[in-house]
Amino acid sequence: MFEPQGARLQEEAYRPLTSLDPEDWQDLRVQGHRMLDDMLDHLEAIRQGPVWQEAPSSVRALFDAPVPLEPTELADVHQTFRDAVLPYGGGNIHPGFMGWVQGGGTATGMLADMLAAGLNANLGGRDHMPIAVERQIVEWTRELFSFPETASGLFLTGASQANFVAVLLARTRALGGNIRAHGLASGPQLIAYASGEVHGCVPRAMEMAGIGSDHLRRVSVTATGQIDIEALQRQIERDKTHGLTPFLIVGSAGTVNTGAIDDLDALRRIADAHDIHFHVDGALGALGILSEELAPLLAGIGSCDSLAFDFHKWGQVPYDAGFLLVRDSAWQLETFASEAAYLTRASTGLAGGDWWPCDYGPDLSRGFRALKTWFTLKTYGLKALGDSMAANCALARNLAARIEREPCLQLLAPVALNIVCFAYVGRRGDAAATINPRIIERLHAEGRVAPSLTILDGKPAIRAAIVNHRTSQMDIDALIRGVLSFGSQEELSTC
Repeated sequence: MFEPQGARLQEEAYRPLTSLDPEDWQDLRVQGHRMLDDMLDHLEAIRQGPVWQEAPSSVRALFDAPVPLEPTELADVHQTFRDAVLPYGGGNIHPGFMGWVQGGGTATGMLADMLAAGLNANLGGRDHMPIAVERQIVEWTRELFSFPETASGLFLTGASQANFVAVLLARTRALGGNIRAHGLASGPQLIAYASGEVHGCVPRAMEMAGIGSDHLRRVSVTATGQIDIEALQRQIERDKTHGLTPFLIVGSAGTVNTGAIDDLDALRRIADAHDIHFHVDGALGALGILSEELAPLLAGIGSCDSLAFDFHKWGQVPYDAGFLLVRDSAWQLETFASEAAYLTRASTGLAGGDWWPCDYGPDLSRGFRALKTWFTLKTYGLKALGDSMAANCALARNLAARIEREPCLQLLAPVALNIVCFAYVGRRGDAAATINPRIIERLHAEGRVAPSLTILDGKPAIRAAIVNHRTSQMDIDALIRGVLSFGSQEELSTC
């Protein structure tokens, strides 16, 4: 169609001089397709490469450059990414990654994240459909965990932040909304309780909340790694006798070291008896509720007052997508809601909407984490995700069985879910414990599998956390072969 010259001139006149949009959208489209194809190729062939490889000094030097004042062609920037970032990632998308509890992501989630970035929505509040997507996830999680209709939830960076917010909720419940203005100085001495195996983010949350990690009682655990219920009861009674104020019990739905699940029903009963907020850190295992096989292991999880978990772990959503589910949304409002002239609400228009997430948590600027989660749940369905989790646990049991058949290996903890802790002990069972850290380093350098190191009963342990939906029996076999081979070599070298 013929376009009058005047119309073209008018369009150019209205183009902002400082716009960062491309002058040639077709060129950008071609480059964008190339970038997308590169990532899809990378995911398709992920098994063929190493889990991890050390970046050479020449690559590291590329990121010791001065701040760029002048532009660089997008294709050149992308080439640097291809050469210097893509081959040297953290490895968690690789099927041989067993080092830490990190999900593998999916191609679908990656594409959804691209859509969210293009939309660039701020989910602090206002009336737009991205808010409705997040509310949909809140409603789904409420139903999944059998929370009441009063419940609400919120996306956060991860369970570390979700656990911190839960501490703030419990603090407000114990001391009232005035704590926000008056602070802790003149209030009672608050005490929280968790097992000795609780994740390190919980004592850090106590510190950030101004309560202090010394006010977290780390209760002893049983032989199965669960919090000792009788020891917890005695500790609460002792603290109350000394005039302290118990305000929070944190149960673990999968401890980070071994995957142990606390007796959540018993914790609920103790919390009720002493009027204490009952929170569950479900970062590792809560989403096991999606599996018919694993759900019975999580009995009582729906009774908690708040629940932290990560869609970016077993949910396989790309980082980051943490979540906090709260039994009564009024607790969140009392803890976070505040008025500000620049956030004045309206009954209609963009400033409308009856659910502003900034009233329910610490963030006003919030990304559209809900979209990649919504795409993942819709695309794969809950059954497939649950089956993937059950498969991870089956692999963990297979690994434990292999360890128990190998005279040079020793299983160090019961396998509750998908984490296996073991050690190379040699044929006589007395190989130096220091061999195990060296085995792990050599496995990482080899690049076939990557477990991590933890400490159990004061001794180094090889920890395999099987979280990736791509992991298969061949990866378990490779882990066993690698540990036996390197362990034997290390043992000989120390003789």
